[in-house]
Amino acid sequence: MICGVATETRGTRALRASGVAFTVHTYKHTAKGALPAAEALGMDPARVAKTLVIEADGEPAFAVLPGTVELSLKAAARALGAKTAAMAQPALAERITGYVTGGISPFGSRKALPVLVEASLMTHETFLVNGGQRGVLVELAPEAMVAALGATIAELSAAQ
Repeated sequence: MICGVATETRGTRALRASGVAFTVHTYKHTAKGALPAAEALGMDPARVAKTLVIEADGEPAFAVLPGTVELSLKAAARALGAKTAAMAQPALAERITGYVTGGISPFGSRKALPVLVEASLMTHETFLVNGGQRGVLVELAPEAMVAALGATIAELSAAQ
């Protein structure tokens, strides 16, 4: 245990089981979001992703994007072949994933969900995403994440 957090989570176990190479980074969690995590770890905020749970035509999905950008729900809906998308309520996100908000990981979710990955994350050699607990991030190659989760790469940023 480092900084009061367990480094082994359901998310890291799922990554190990899938054979994906990754590095665990821990920090003292003081605020939800990718930007406080990037600051705590001294990382480039564009390389620290947030994992959002959305509902596309009522069906849940993950959207993984840099903490520096806002999600375009229209773009997410389009990428999933849906007419509409909305942010999932925190209670629903927690129930579906088995994780608490601020610690939601696309790995090891209670229910397997479609995963969208913002295209700009693919430009980095590695990036960090939540490992399944507040204060635990995993660093991995974006291609490895896409392959492990069968993720769809899409332009998701609202700034486009």
